[in-house]
Amino acid sequence: MPRLHSTPAAPVARLPRRPAARWLTAALLLSLLGAGVYYARHTVQLNRYARRTWATLTHGGLTGREKTPLLAGFSVHGIDVSAYQGHIDWPEVARHAVRFAFIKASEGVRLQDPRFARNWREAQAAGICRGAYHYFSPNRSGAEQARLFIRTVPLGPGDLPPVLDVEAGQFHDVAVMRREVATWLRLVEAHYGVRPIVYSNHGFYRRHLAGHFDEYPLWLAHYEVERPTLPAGKWIIWQHSDEAYVPGIRGTVDFNVFQGSYAALLALRVPTPATAPAHR
Repeated sequence: MPRLHSTPAAPVARLPRRPAARWLTAALLLSLLGAGVYYARHTVQLNRYARRTWATLTHGGLTGREKTPLLAGFSVHGIDVSAYQGHIDWPEVARHAVRFAFIKASEGVRLQDPRFARNWREAQAAGICRGAYHYFSPNRSGAEQARLFIRTVPLGPGDLPPVLDVEAGQFHDVAVMRREVATWLRLVEAHYGVRPIVYSNHGFYRRHLAGHFDEYPLWLAHYEVERPTLPAGKWIIWQHSDEAYVPGIRGTVDFNVFQGSYAALLALRVPTPATAPAHR
């Protein structure tokens, strides 16, 4: 038989690599690099968002008996609440070392917290030292907001001082915002006869309030730190967590500590009017 010779196969033509594929690969790599850099710079905050999202998604599975350990180094612990916490079992809260509670009363010029009256009444009945706070709207009249708070809160002797929550950053002029804050503080102090407390978070305070309201006690929110970076002499209450669990509350709640003894906390309360001496 004649010998067969193999014919070399024709070379397979390679398709040119598409420029679009190269751009897509480069964009993907840059995106991953950018995401990594962003995560590295904002790890703490992103992890907080992830935990809060998880807590929200699993809220239906909570029992109201979950408990966050008390912060070491402090003897006086407290919470602040609003309608967001829903129904609160105040006697159960009191059994777990919560000594004080600030309760949202109002916001802006019209909004009254729908659960304020019940929380106000039941916190006192459970033996918890109570106070009330107003969430400040920076573009509204400080006088109108003060009047709303005064109409809402029957603050009396034995209650903690009123609190102004100043943290909303959507304002047009910082000088106007400060002026309206000063108006609220002045009117509320004149009405109740006790100096209010100013609440703010660390970043907002440093940018907009530091050096302007130093005559008022400061309640500072500062998370994911061992201690606030502000000097201890600048603040009296530290909100160290906004995702804590306290038995009696189904879901997360803000956790706070008072810088001082329980007797020092009680000394802040609205005083009992002095009784005038009887004339003989």
